[in-house]
Amino acid sequence: MNDIPSVVTETPRRPYRPATLRSIIATWDERKRFRCELEQKLKDDPHLISDIGLTKLEAEAEIAKPFWQV
Repeated sequence: MNDIPSVVTETPRRPYRPATLRSIIATWDERKRFRCELEQKLKDDPHLISDIGLTKLEAEAEIAKPFWQV
């Protein structure tokens, strides 16, 4: 028998409100759409990437990010 009391270090998580979840999903969708459009522009008109102030490497790095990453 163990005489050492157990310590709970986790705090209970509050569930997200539906409005918050919709906002998160909308942000993720916007990022996914932006990165898809950026990828298409990089394929179709690579010179447009420099027009918006990005290098090819910066654009490729942005495209490679998952939708949940800023």
